[in-house]
Amino acid sequence: MSEHQGEFAVEKMCKVFGVSRSSYYDWLTRKPSKRALENDVLRQTIQEVTEQTKSRLGSPKLTLELEDRGIFVSRPRVARLMKSMGIRSIISKKFKVCTTDSDHPYAPSKNLLDRDFTATRPGEKWVSDITYIRTQQGWLYLTVVMDLFDRKIIGWSMSRTLEANQTVIAALRMALGKRPVNPYELIFHSDRGVQYACEEFRVLLQKYQIIQSMSRKGNCWDNAVAENFFKIIKSELIYQLPIQNIGQAQVEIFEFIEIWYNKKRKHAYLNYLTPEQFTTKSKNLVA
Repeated sequence: MSEHQGEFAVEKMCKVFGVSRSSYYDWLTRKPSKRALENDVLRQTIQEVTEQTKSRLGSPKLTLELEDRGIFVSRPRVARLMKSMGIRSIISKKFKVCTTDSDHPYAPSKNLLDRDFTATRPGEKWVSDITYIRTQQGWLYLTVVMDLFDRKIIGWSMSRTLEANQTVIAALRMALGKRPVNPYELIFHSDRGVQYACEEFRVLLQKYQIIQSMSRKGNCWDNAVAENFFKIIKSELIYQLPIQNIGQAQVEIFEFIEIWYNKKRKHAYLNYLTPEQFTTKSKNLVA
């Protein structure tokens, strides 16, 4: 096409769209706006955060993560950019609570927690539970102990069997190693499973003068916070990747608990702080 023909084409196009030739050439040579340049930087950062967090953040928590990095933008703007990039957080799948083996000869403890999942200090209320994780090499059993004060997982164990020594006793020993408790000031709550009711576990509780509490029979809501942790780890980790073997599962779960959940995952209950941030802030306030 000759230059004359090109000019004619531009003139005709401008006439069709009702704009002047000068406006067209101004638009053609116009530099990106400040907003457009900011959005380009934001998109790059959003992509980096999404990859680093393995797509676990929706727009509210991603906005807070940007704030931690010194980037202050509104949640709707982040949501619009995420949508334009085709980014969405992992969709939680339905989580079926595992049944508890409460068919044993041991007497259950009273429900002293009574669904009061608040705590004013560390070492006041701990909750614990066991879940099952399927791998291509068989079942792996994960036991956790959570401090309700900061929702931190302070004790955990992974085992191939459901024996108390390898599940609840191992997890409690880890928790006690991280957070010493005062005599008769800690309530330890769990379901009525045989691991928590057996003599070996109760001897350990008595040794450290810990008060035991148990859910009512068949009532998962009495231990809802521990159950919710399992919903989180299964939705954000287990259901998102095929677990090939026991070793892989152990590595992935360790990383999820110690690196992601305790240190990086923001919790609505903690005013969108991580457990570690909440603990540090609480210590500073006391000091």
